[in-house]
Amino acid sequence: MKLEAATFVRLRRLAPVLDDILSAGEVDHADQAVDLDSLAQLCSQLFDAYRGQHPGEIAQVRLDALESR
Repeated sequence: MKLEAATFVRLRRLAPVLDDILSAGEVDHADQAVDLDSLAQLCSQLFDAYRGQHPGEIAQVRLDALESR
């Protein structure tokens, strides 16, 4: 899936926040929590767009995940 330039810029801006949180295992600053919310919203939008373009792949991944439990 090709990203629009504005979406890519948002991901690049938010990626360090995700890296900090994953490395530390927690949110240290209030602004990280705000940025994490923005990142979650952006990821949700990207997932919805990808699912719209590739519904079969999403369904298969979900089935595979259920089978592996």
